[in-house]
Amino acid sequence: MAFTLNGNGGRRQRYRPLAEINVTPMVDVMLVLLIIFMVAAPLMTSGVDVDLPKTDAKPLSQDSEPLTVSINAEGKIFLGDGAVELPELVAKLQAIAENNPNRRIFVRGDKAVNYGLVMQVMGTITQGGFTKVALLAEQPTLAAPAAPHPSPAAPGTTAPRSNRG
Repeated sequence: MAFTLNGNGGRRQRYRPLAEINVTPMVDVMLVLLIIFMVAAPLMTSGVDVDLPKTDAKPLSQDSEPLTVSINAEGKIFLGDGAVELPELVAKLQAIAENNPNRRIFVRGDKAVNYGLVMQVMGTITQGGFTKVALLAEQPTLAAPAAPHPSPAAPGTTAPRSNRG
C-alpha cells in the first residue's frame, strides 16, 4: 500500500494566485510619463518665435484663456500658431471668440518690428469691436544690479568685457 504525504489524496498541489499587486511596473511607467511631460511642457508655449521687449510692469490677472496675435521680425502676423493676413484677422478673431467683444486679446510684437505695424494690428482689432486688447512684453529676470563702468585696467591686465551686443 502506498501513502501520500501531501494530504491531497494523490493529486498534485496547485499554486494559489498571489493576492499582492506588483507596483514596480506601474511606477516605472509613471516616472517615464513624468519625464516626458516635464520635457514637453516648455514646448507648449506659442510656436511663433518673437523677441519681446522688456518691461517692469506687473502681469495682468487673467479671467479666461486669451487669444494671442503675434507679429514676428519679418512683419508676418500670426493668430495662435497659424499665419493670417491683416484684412482677415478680425473675422477669424470673431469666429474664435464667438462674437464676444470682452474676450482678452494679447498682441506680441517682436522688438525689431516697426511700431506702426503693431499699432495698425491693434487698431484693426479694436475697430473689429474687441475692447480688451493688450501688448505683451518679456518680464526682466532678477539679475544682479548693473556694475558701474569699469575703471581703466592696470598695465598687463585686461578689463572684463560684457557679452551683450
